[in-house]
Parts: sequence; structure tokens; C-alpha cells
Amino acid sequence: MAKKASKKEDVLNLEAILFKCRDILRQAKNSGSFFEKRDMMLTLVFLRFMGEKYEDGVASLRQRLIEEGLNPDNEEIIKAFFDDATFADGTFDLPVEARWSTIINTAAPQLNVALDTALRSIGETNPTLKGCFVEGTFTQRNLGANDMKKIVDEVNKISHKTFGEEKDLIGRVYEYFLKEFAVNATKEEGEFYTPHDVVQLIATVIEPFDGTLYDPCCGSGGMFIQSTDLVKAKQGDISRINVYGQEKEAATYRLAKMNLALRGISHNLGSESDSTFTNDLYKGLYFDYIMANPPFNLKGWYNDNLKKDSRWTDYETPPESNANYAWILHMLSHLKPRSGVAGFLLANGALGDTDALEIRKELIKNDKVEAIIILPRELFITTDISVTFWILNQNKKGGMYHGRQLRNREHEILFMDLRQWTENPVKGEQKKKVRLITEQIQRVADIYHQWQSEGTDGNNFAVPELYRSVSIDEIEQNNWTLVPSKYIEFIDHDLEIDYPKEMARIQQEMKELMQREKESQKMLEEAFKGIGYSINKEKV
Repeated sequence: MAKKASKKEDVLNLEAILFKCRDILRQAKNSGSFFEKRDMMLTLVFLRFMGEKYEDGVASLRQRLIEEGLNPDNEEIIKAFFDDATFADGTFDLPVEARWSTIINTAAPQLNVALDTALRSIGETNPTLKGCFVEGTFTQRNLGANDMKKIVDEVNKISHKTFGEEKDLIGRVYEYFLKEFAVNATKEEGEFYTPHDVVQLIATVIEPFDGTLYDPCCGSGGMFIQSTDLVKAKQGDISRINVYGQEKEAATYRLAKMNLALRGISHNLGSESDSTFTNDLYKGLYFDYIMANPPFNLKGWYNDNLKKDSRWTDYETPPESNANYAWILHMLSHLKPRSGVAGFLLANGALGDTDALEIRKELIKNDKVEAIIILPRELFITTDISVTFWILNQNKKGGMYHGRQLRNREHEILFMDLRQWTENPVKGEQKKKVRLITEQIQRVADIYHQWQSEGTDGNNFAVPELYRSVSIDEIEQNNWTLVPSKYIEFIDHDLEIDYPKEMARIQQEMKELMQREKESQKMLEEAFKGIGYSINKEKV
């Protein structure tokens, strides 16, 4: 029996394929900028995945017809079922020219034209994909025929059958090219992928299982994809959740539309890419859940039109130098007033930022902040910055929530510090990186849900070096800082050492070591004597 490929091997194989593509693009003429290379690769991967999904749909349809006693090769049956196929799972019907089987069998000199023809055909026949593709993506670059053929052959190896159907494979490809190509791809430009384990953590904790889910800086759509995967794992019905998103960068906006369409996720990303701050596409709308990874410490977000913006009517205007609290207030303005929950990431600097002290003070006094969780370093590939997971909650008064009876948590905030959870390094990465495993993610969720639940005493809910429930009065005494180390007890483990006992242990180990050294020396002397030589010890 052949050995089943491990998850680690799958990742390494995928990276090997992408590494080859990267090298081909680096050496090829007319391959364009980083962004053009990335978009070219992602578009190819999209065509590959869409084509594979179509082929799977056709195979499933054939099997169903056979089971019903019909011949799928009969001309009348082909006309009735295959010429204008519809698939219950949301698979797109693809015209012949847009199918991956057509592309992979196209001769090298015709590939660039064939690829752009496929994109145009998909956009014309599938309204939900309109605007996803840039006209002339391949013909305008006009990559050498042999180079294009090599890349297409490599992309052909990327299959959800090999690498996992439920994973955000486009997101993984996106992340790879950010890591390998993006010297200029900064978080300020919106080019920052949230790792799967971090998204899983946010979703497992806040449980966006039904209702509306919003991401004001949705990037490639990874938050939505990985969240809906979790929903399917929990209850199997993603139709109970509707996703809304906004993205500033045009190329990333198109990618998100492709990504969500491919996964059959109903979505509203607005009619165009635009800045959430200067053109909020969802004014007046309130959402059940918000999940986000906003740009860290974003500069250049502000203009004079935002000075009296309604999103911070009850607070001070956020500092022009940094958008962290602008993101917080924006998300708060879109949460349902009595029940909305938001889980998002910010750089640790936001926990004690003096420029935003008054805003943070009001957020705490208004009981909007429910939990602050510092994450381990090295979770992200493109940065090693320390990151905090914030939870805002519009209802800390208690009641039923996802089958749990919650207690009144007013005037309390839960702090967690996970910085010591670095025991799971990711293998095969060029730079240091760690991940949160499923058991760790569930541990965080269990702590948070237990703290929320009826029967828990918030005054005594604490484990040293891990978590503690803190009253707002204590936070006020600490000048409204939200830095967990100000509240969680940390133990000086040096004080726990029994020094006489430790010294006795070290002494005994040294005696044993010296005895072994003497025995080794004696054996060496005997060995030399055995071959007719002696070791004369020099007189000191």
C-alpha cells in the first residue's frame, strides 16, 4: 500500500510547484511587475480550479444519469443535460474555450490568446464574475510561448484532489507570492494575507454561524472562505450566513470576487474597489459579525472630509498619524447595536497608544471591549510584528447565545496572553514561523466561552501567565491601558528553584562525569598497551 502523503509533504510540494513558476517568471521577458506576475499566476490558478470543479460536476452528472438508467453519451441526453448544464452545488457551466482541458491542450504559440479568450468568455457567460478580470491579462504581457507553456504545465499539477478541497488554495498561492516576490507589497497597500490558523481562531471564538458577516478590508476573501469552511464543519449550511466586504486595491478586489465565486459563497463586495474610510459602501447597514485584519498602523488614511464623520460622533476624531482606532470606530459603527460581535487584529501598539487614550477610555467606559488576546510572534509570513486579537461586543448583559446561557459581564474585560505558545514551528519555511494548532485554538475558545457563561465568577477567573478577568475600575487605575501584562500574573520561576538541591544535583553529575572520564582514559591506555605502545605521562 502506498504511503499517504502527509500535510507537510503537501505544502512542500505546492511550494515546489510555485517555486518553479516564480523562477520561470523571473527569467522570462515581459513578465511585468510583482503585481502583474502575481495576478497572472492567480488568474491561472483560478482557471485551473474552476475547470477542475466543472469537470467534477460533469462527472457527477454523468454518474447520476447512469444511475437513473439514462445514457450520458446519447445525443439527445447531451443536448438536454450537458450543452447548458446547471449544477446544484453552484459549479459554473463553462463554454468549451474556457475549460481547463482546452487550455492545457492548446499549443504553446496560441496560449496567451487562448487564456484571454477563456477569461472574456467566462465574464460574458457568468454575470457574478463580471469585472473579475483585466482585459488582455495575457496578450498584453505577451509572455514567450515556451515560458507560458511551462507555467501552465506547472499550474496543471495544482489540484484540490491533491492539496485539499476545503482549503483556501488560492489564498495559499496568494500568500506564497507575497512572501517570495513582494519587496514592495506592504500592509499599507493592503497586501497582507491572514494565516488559516489565525482566521480559525477568530471564527472559533466569535462563532459567525448565521446572519451577516462583514470585513471592511477583505483582501483576497480569505476571512470569508475559511469562516464558511468552519460553518460547514459545524452545521453544514453556509446559506445561513451572508458576507459583505470592501477592498481598496482593485487587483485584490478582483481576486476576492474570483475566490468567493469559485467557492460558491454568496457575497456582496460592492460594485467597485474603494477606500473604506473615504467611501464607505455600507453606510447605514449593521452586521451580526465583523471579522477583519486591518492594515497595521496605517498612515495616509485621513483627509479633512473625515474630521466630523458620523462614525466617531460619540468619540474623538482618530489620530491622523495612525488608522488603528479609525478601524475600531468604523467597525463599531457597523455592529448591530444590541447584539453585534467583532473579532479583529491590530498591532500591539494600539493597546496603550497615548494618542488615542481618550477614544480607548470611552470604548472601555461604554463597555464595548470584551476581550484582549495577545497572539504569539511569528504567526505571519510577511511580518514578525506582535499582534493582538480584539473582541468587541454590543451585548455584555447576558442571555442566550448559540445555545449557551451567558452571564452579565458588564464592566469586565477578559485578558489572555499567548506569547509563550511558540512550540509549533512550521517546517520548510525560510523564515521562522509558528502556527496555532487546533487544540490550542479550541483552548482559547473554551476559556473565552467559560468566562462568558452563567456560573462563572469573573472576580476569580484567572490562571497565572495565561488569562485573567479584570474590572474596569482596575483598568482605570492603570490609566486605561489594555496591555495584558499589566493585569495577568507572571511568576518569577527563578524564585521557585531550590538552590541547595540544585547544587547537590550538579555536584553529583560532575562526579559521575569525572569518573567516566577516568574510565575512558584507562581504556585508552590499555588499548595502546595492547598494540605494543605505552602512553608516558609527562611529569608536571
